[in-house]
This record gives sequence, C-alpha cells and structure tokens, in this order.
Amino acid sequence: MTRALEAQERHEQQRALRALLRHPLLPAAGAHAASFLLVRRHAAALRAWLARYPRWSLLVEPEQARLRKTPADLADGTRPALDPHHGTPFTRRRYVLLCLALLALEGEDRQTTLGRLAERMVGYFADDPALTRAGAFELDVQDQRRDLVHVVRLLLDLRVLTRVAGEEQGFIADQRRDVLYSVSRPAVAAMLNVRRGPSTLEATGAADLAARLAGIVEELAPETDDARNQALRARLFRRLLDDPVVYYEDLGPEERAYLTTQRPFIVDEIERATGLVAEARREGLAMVDPDEELSDLAMPEEGTEGHLTLLVAEWLAGRARDGRLVGRAAVEQRVAELVDEHRGRWRKAALGAGAEVELTDRALDRLSALRLLRWTPAGIAPLPAIARYAVVAPPGPSGPAGAPRSGAPLAGLSAPAGRADGAPRARTPRKTR
Repeated sequence: MTRALEAQERHEQQRALRALLRHPLLPAAGAHAASFLLVRRHAAALRAWLARYPRWSLLVEPEQARLRKTPADLADGTRPALDPHHGTPFTRRRYVLLCLALLALEGEDRQTTLGRLAERMVGYFADDPALTRAGAFELDVQDQRRDLVHVVRLLLDLRVLTRVAGEEQGFIADQRRDVLYSVSRPAVAAMLNVRRGPSTLEATGAADLAARLAGIVEELAPETDDARNQALRARLFRRLLDDPVVYYEDLGPEERAYLTTQRPFIVDEIERATGLVAEARREGLAMVDPDEELSDLAMPEEGTEGHLTLLVAEWLAGRARDGRLVGRAAVEQRVAELVDEHRGRWRKAALGAGAEVELTDRALDRLSALRLLRWTPAGIAPLPAIARYAVVAPPGPSGPAGAPRSGAPLAGLSAPAGRADGAPRARTPRKTR
C-alpha cells in the first residue's frame, strides 16, 4: 500500500511539474484547474526541486501559480509568442503593444474595456520619443487595431483578461464596437519575469539590447568551485527542460565537461521529476516527451503545413549526410514542387501563385525551433537530429522490396533511421517567458 501511495504521489508531482513547464503562468480556473490543484498540493516538493536544480522560483497564490523561468539562451528568437486563434507569431510591434497593454492594465480597476485600454496605449505611445520615431499607433488604421487584438487574445489565453461582453473581431471592423473585460491583477503583476527592473538599467540604446536582456535576469557570479559547478548544473538543467535537442557543439567547454561527467545524475533527476525519457547520441542529448504534454510545437503534425514541414525535413535530411549547406531559394523551389505534387490534398490557400514563399518561411521556422536546422550566413545547415526524417528502404518483409518509408521522427539525434520511439518536440512555453 505504501509503495502504491508513493507511486501515485510521484505521478502527481510529475503531472504538476509538466503543467508548469508547459504553462508557467498557470491559472486556478478554467481549463487548467485540475493541474493547478496538483501544483498547489505538491507546491513544497516542486518548489524545492526547481530551486535546487534549474534554480527557478515558484509562487503559488489563490488565483494562479507562477513558475519564474530564466531561459538558458536569451538570444533564442525561434519561439515567439503566438496568437492563440491563428498561431501567427508576434512581431516586434506586437511585443511593444503587449508591454504597453500591461502598463495600461496596471492602472485599471477590476474591469476595463478594449476602447479604454487602446486609448491609454495611444497616449503612452505618443509620450515616448523613441516609440514615435519608430512609427505611430493609430486606432483608425485597421491593421493596427488587428495588432492590438492579437495582444488581447494572448492576454485572454493567459487569463490576465476575461471577456465579459462583446467580441474583438467587431473592434477590428469598427473601433466603436467595444469589449468589456475583467482584469486579474495578480496575473498582471506576475507577467514580468525579471530579477531586476528594466528601468534600473542604464539606457544604452537598441545596440546593447543583448546586454540589457542579460542585465534584467543577471544572477550573482559564483565565487567558489562548488558554486560554479552548481551554476553549470543549473544551465544544463534549463537547456534540457526547455530545448528539444541539446547539441554538445552548442555548449561551452566547461558545460561540455560537466555534462560528460554528470550526465547520468542529471538525466536521472529529470526523468524522475518529469517523466521525460532521455535519448543520448554522439552529437548531444534530448529528453523525449512520450505523453506529448510538454510540447508547444509538434512534429509531425496534421494539416497542410504539418505535412509540408515533414516533407521538407525529409528532403533536407538527404542533404545533411554530406554536410552541404542549402540555399533558401532551393528550399522554396522544392516547396513549389511539393505544392504541385499534393495539389489535390492540400488546402486551397496553399495552392495560389506565390504561396510557396510563405509556406517555406513557416516550414523553416518550425524546423529551426525544433533544432533540426540552423541559419548561417552561407545558407541553411541541417542539424544531426533531422536524420530521423530521412527516407530509407524497409528491412525484411515489412513492405514491398525497395519501397521507401520515412525515418522515425525521434527527439533523439543521428542514428540509423527506421525506429519508432517518439517524436521531437519544442517544449518551451513560448508565450510566458
């Protein structure tokens, strides 16, 4: 009986931690209510594990749980916030509007309207010389109202706002058609995830953006060998929890050396705490998500774009064997060929003249986020994990002689294709970093 209770408790803690990793701002109500109850029940154990290994903090309040994650790679731009309705990535402009919306919500009561929020944001925009030099925010321009609605939809998805009456689509068509919201003040306060307020940093200009990003999450520099080892361990835990694949070549010398000696311990801790399964190859390490709960980006995926991305991955895998770089124009040409080949099965929007340009962008962005390729000044470099999508001949009587089949889509790295052990996932909750 004791073993059964211990197994149940471990399973509940794994589910709670997976929920937090997938949704770092986890509301107590709505679709995540059951997960929130598990987080609250096991808060002490979760808080201790997160503080000890990735060195992230966890705050559990009556209305929400907030996992304050520090990304391992501040320069990673492959996983932007997405509009919850259409999956379109946030542009730089939408990120600016998101910050202004949060600033406006700081001064609101428990309820507000979309029109009032928009007017306050227009005022903030006009009062900032740097923003006005970059452009204008005008509510009589439909595309700019649409940008604002994308921001509001993200806040609705995070339950920072709750719709009471009205519809955002009507506001896009006519700014006089308003929407009423309830505001979650705890969620507004929890959105900013920094160790140091941005306003306390010296204004050094856009050229030093990387330094400013590092400044707002800067941690105390370790002074002893033990402290340095703990910092190395934390960075590796963050990478393995966040990234679909960790390549040894992307690690610094100290990180590689530490991972080489401590890999069994690190892998065991992550597997025990999360239920993920490690797959090690000579190029690196990946944590496979067998339950498909942590992934915000699936591969393969149904639909036109999912099918196209898989076919592009297969094509690039063939070029990865000899280490050749691939030009974007060549990928675009291949996408055009695939569109023509699958014309009778794909959605009509993907069949128009010039559609291959946008389709190529989306496929390459997805593969880049999954660490299956890397952009370089000389072209696109397929990475080792993409070998899992190579087309190979099936061994034995499993199919017609010489018939091709797709290599199994693994989260692991280069190895003989053809196994079926899982799927690569980008597990970073992009929307709440």
